Amino acid sequence: MEHLALKELLYKMADDLLILGHRNSEWTGFGPLLEEDIAFSSMAQDKVGQAQALYQLLHQLGEQEPDTVAFTRNAEQFHNSIFTELPNGEYDFSLIRHFLFDTADALRFNMLSNSPYTPLAQLAKKIQGELRYHTLHANTWIKQLGNATEESISRLQNSLTTAFPYALGMFESSPYEQEIISSKWFEGEEILRQKWLESVEAIIAKTQLRLPDVTLTAPVYGGRVGKHSQHLQPLLDEMTEVFKIDPTAEW
Repeated sequence: MEHLALKELLYKMADDLLILGHRNSEWTGFGPLLEEDIAFSSMAQDKVGQAQALYQLLHQLGEQEPDTVAFTRNAEQFHNSIFTELPNGEYDFSLIRHFLFDTADALRFNMLSNSPYTPLAQLAKKIQGELRYHTLHANTWIKQLGNATEESISRLQNSLTTAFPYALGMFESSPYEQEIISSKWFEGEEILRQKWLESVEAIIAKTQLRLPDVTLTAPVYGGRVGKHSQHLQPLLDEMTEVFKIDPTAEW
């Protein structure tokens, strides 16, 4: 049971990073500024690299090779939150998703740096620099555009309102939540959600944006147990196209 619980924790983290990393990479060549084009591409590369490291930990726990795990599963076998698979939309939505996801991701890995599962704790400490850059980038743009023009504030607000229920879905409890907490591998999704809300509220308070009322918002769950939107399978088909042509290629 303990290995199943640990694997579920690793799978949902890795799948979130792989899927959102691919989504972010779709901005390559299309960013609103050259600097942002490069930034999103760089962060996408970081996420895919972090996913690969987590898949490697899963391989050490008896799962298949990282390439096989990443590129041969169907949508219902993925554990990512629905939030990460949504289309990029306009830049304002991608920026809001970047802010909401990376805030949670940095907090999650910070919590995991104290995990008694040493390989995961070591990975969490290793990528702290990448995560600090991701959150700094997101926070800077949210504060800048959230205080800029009427249009920028309105667009960000609409995207924040749309994204918020999906963002809450990131904290869907694991089927093995109690085992994960009792084993002290991770403090649990509810504690992470509380930390995330505090961090998000602190940044939003520095803008003219308004965070939706969490008590009135129904989280969009399902992704952690393989119940995804219609957007995931087409994304996987595109993502795995090269692998299916040449499974021996390295990523």
